[in-house]
Amino acid sequence: MKNIFLVLIILIGFSSCKEELDCCLQPPESRDFRQDMRNFVQGISSYSKNINPNFSIIPQNGQTLVVNDQDDISTINQDYLNAINGMGQEDLFYGYDNDDEATASSDNSFIAQYLDKAKENNIQILVTDYCSTISKMEDSYVQNGSKGYISFAADHRELDNIPGFPSIPNNENSSDIMQLSEVKNFLYIISPSAYNTKTAFLEAIKTTNYDLVLIDYFFNEEQEYSTEEIASLKVKANGGRRLVISYMSIGEAEDYRYYWNSEWKNNPPSWMSTVNPDWPGNFKVKYWEKAWQDIIFGNDSSYLKKIVDAGFDGVYLDIIDAYEFFE
Repeated sequence: MKNIFLVLIILIGFSSCKEELDCCLQPPESRDFRQDMRNFVQGISSYSKNINPNFSIIPQNGQTLVVNDQDDISTINQDYLNAINGMGQEDLFYGYDNDDEATASSDNSFIAQYLDKAKENNIQILVTDYCSTISKMEDSYVQNGSKGYISFAADHRELDNIPGFPSIPNNENSSDIMQLSEVKNFLYIISPSAYNTKTAFLEAIKTTNYDLVLIDYFFNEEQEYSTEEIASLKVKANGGRRLVISYMSIGEAEDYRYYWNSEWKNNPPSWMSTVNPDWPGNFKVKYWEKAWQDIIFGNDSSYLKKIVDAGFDGVYLDIIDAYEFFE
């Protein structure tokens, strides 16, 4: 009899453990992480364009969001395309695996098919290739130009300088650039660490003739630009008007931003995920959670509202491909 009771106890215990194990192994709530990102971008677009209808929305990378099914290029997501004005893309021809190294044709073709589909729907394509050999920089401009993309050959991955080559911007012009579709070249410089003062940085940009300048909202992560300073950047050296766009990461939280709470590292909010091992100080976020989105847009203290109020012509949204991390 004792043996029977022992067997029953063991079986009951095993059944209980199995139920707990099965519970632990259940998959998390099923989400469409790609649609979550589309919804986020569309919300950013709607909010900013309600304030300034001419405000440009340019997500970087995450090119597969233009279609509903990554394996069927014909399944255009029109709501997403209607919300954006351009798409930024890194490493299309150079830099995908290593800087100053040609991107494999298979990777180039995969990315380009989505960019082409967006371009067919009147989306301006801005490509940043990372290469420093002059012949490769030349080739980057030629290859992007052949596809109708606007390109910038960055000789520093850190995006901390105005490249010495070419000596004048590719397709330089003195036209007044009033909208993204008119842009023929751009400068991407979001880490002005080589400049000792904000004034020196602004003056360096003013001496150029780029149609579009993409900078961070803060100078060296701390000093905000005034509306007057942003307005001063909107005039090219040759007198033509240009666009000034602000960088903003929406797929990661950065511990050097004004919104950062020092307590988060030890007591992270529910929307914060793991640190990005490649960029210390950057943390993956559950970008679909309202508390994170409230930091980014939708209210007077939000990051986006600061950018709009400063007089920028648009916003360049980074870490759009954060859905890949969660998938």
